[in-house]
Amino acid sequence: MSKLIIAEKPSVAKSIASALGASSKADGFYEGNGLLVSWCVGHLVSPMDAGGYDERFKKWRYDDLPILPEPFRYVLAPGKEDAFENLRALMDCSDVDTIVNACDAGREGELIFRLVYEMAGCRKPILRLWISSMEDSAIREGFSDLRLGTDYEALYQSALCRQKADWLVGINATRLFSVLYHRTLNVGRVQTPTLAMLAERDAKITLFHKEKYHLLRLMLDGAEAVSEKFTDSAEAEQAAAACKGAAVTCTSVKKEQKKEQPPKLYDLTTLQREANRLFGYTAKQTLDYAQSLYEKKLLTYPRTDSRYLTSDMAETASCVIHLAAKLPPFDGCGNFFPLMEAMISDKDVSDHHAIIPTMEIEKADIKALPLGERNLFLLVCCKLLCASAEPYMYEAVTATFNCCGRSFTAKGKRVLAEGWREIDRIFRAFLKEKPADGDGGTIPDFTEGQIFDGAEIAVTEHFTQPPKPYTEDTLLSAMENAGKEDTPEDAERKGLGTPATRAAIIEKLVAAGFVERKGKNLIPTKAGINLVTVLPEPLTSPMLTAEWEQKLTEIARGGADPDTFMDGIRTMVQEIVSTYSCISEDGKKLFAPEKEVIGTCPRCGQPVYEGKKNFACSDRSCGFVLWKNDRFWTSRKKELTKKMATDLLKKGRTNVKGMWSEKKQTTYDAAVILNDTGGKYINFKLEFPKRKVGADGRK
Repeated sequence: MSKLIIAEKPSVAKSIASALGASSKADGFYEGNGLLVSWCVGHLVSPMDAGGYDERFKKWRYDDLPILPEPFRYVLAPGKEDAFENLRALMDCSDVDTIVNACDAGREGELIFRLVYEMAGCRKPILRLWISSMEDSAIREGFSDLRLGTDYEALYQSALCRQKADWLVGINATRLFSVLYHRTLNVGRVQTPTLAMLAERDAKITLFHKEKYHLLRLMLDGAEAVSEKFTDSAEAEQAAAACKGAAVTCTSVKKEQKKEQPPKLYDLTTLQREANRLFGYTAKQTLDYAQSLYEKKLLTYPRTDSRYLTSDMAETASCVIHLAAKLPPFDGCGNFFPLMEAMISDKDVSDHHAIIPTMEIEKADIKALPLGERNLFLLVCCKLLCASAEPYMYEAVTATFNCCGRSFTAKGKRVLAEGWREIDRIFRAFLKEKPADGDGGTIPDFTEGQIFDGAEIAVTEHFTQPPKPYTEDTLLSAMENAGKEDTPEDAERKGLGTPATRAAIIEKLVAAGFVERKGKNLIPTKAGINLVTVLPEPLTSPMLTAEWEQKLTEIARGGADPDTFMDGIRTMVQEIVSTYSCISEDGKKLFAPEKEVIGTCPRCGQPVYEGKKNFACSDRSCGFVLWKNDRFWTSRKKELTKKMATDLLKKGRTNVKGMWSEKKQTTYDAAVILNDTGGKYINFKLEFPKRKVGADGRK
């Protein structure tokens, strides 16, 4: 009898087959060693669209809402029918007695496999392969310790509830507000609160009023001591005049030894944030690079929310650290003994441990990797080395001075031990980046009571700064921490979305036209800001997602009932639909496409806008309209273009080539003159270019 192993992707199936000795390649699977290894291609089975439940749902109408299908039905993803039929045939094989779920070890991987298994009508026993690395040794070890599929039933129910709830809220809220506002408005429980954060930041920037302030700066033995802020420039100048040439006394010198512990390892979100800061990669690019490195066996599983390793990994991690230290540019760091204790915490690892390189470093040609993957791989190596290094230690010095009764402060520091910052500095130098440490430099050895005569003083002008727009780095951080203060301490998942889904949420907002990228910044569009304005608070607050994730985690642990959760979702959807049944006239205009002004009306001086069929005066009572399909143009086989209309409004004429003469059955060029007599329809005249006089005097 054989076991059928089903992976999430062909590349993963190939790695599993190779590690387990299933070396014979057939059509749609690998075979050998008593195993069949095949694959999904991502999601093969998806929830049925609303139109599949009832023909009338194909049109979006308020009267059909809410749409609450029971039971939920599923369909094959378009274009993936062959992949599904291949798996169904393999499951039906008489010599296959067990199915092994080898999809990604997490909520989504569980869902992908189970929906295929259910759609195929399979009832054979399930075992679960749960691994965090694609190394051969990790695959073999995981296969020797296969777990019962029933152990993951609660995780599947959690994934199913999340998918159904997203469908119900997404379908109903999207249709509801799209119908009300006459524009497709995609609404989702994660993307809408994310958009709300972007809109709120944009409003703060727009409403910000900068304020001027001044500082006094004393130069003392090459160090700079700075005063408190002055809001009144005259007061600052007076203080500077008083201090000029006056004695300065050092009133105190405080020295404090400080220690910066090594950074934690990467989870997906922190990796995406730093890759955005250093390389400008979007969250999706980073996830794609990390996933590719995982499938090449160079990184451990990337979709993790943990920044620690488990105790049983200490020996392997130590070996990986020594291998990473041999890679350029880290081979210039010198010998060091890795400190493992701070990286290990069994209680802080749920599904998967932190992202680290694998033992494959030893054999891999890192230089041959594509640039994006190479940068990301070295970034993960850098973090692992930093996390295992000594603390960074320095002495912080704060000296205060008095001049004419005013206080001035100078700050500096003296490095005692570079520790982990040496590795970080070497990597940044390799990338030609500035060091991350922006603290003050060294200052002279001031002593309390020291007096300076006639110190130089200057007044500098400054302005308060508005909040900065979100970048992917800062938005990912905001999503991770959204609603944290209102989330229970023991909630496994906090913030908006999960590490695995945040990149896709940002991309959806950009694709829908609600957010645009300007350099590294993410800026909400007018439509995005309006959408946040019109939606009810539960759909724009991170609390809805926080509550869902808490309940979904409880379901995954077997501590909550899936049916109760879904009943709550249906009730919420019904309330939203019944509450928002109509909108004001002004509301209907919120998402109307902005009309472009193409000129000034020759009759009343009001703006003329372009419409689908015409160029019309914005004052309807005026009646001035240039029709694109006016008989004047159609008879000449031409359509009035925006450029032609602009010329007519600005100059009263436009030059047109290739007009058709019905009488002569040929084309000609002429200037069209606007000849408005104030009637319902606009008249035009033709003006032909003057012919040149020939040598015989004829034209």
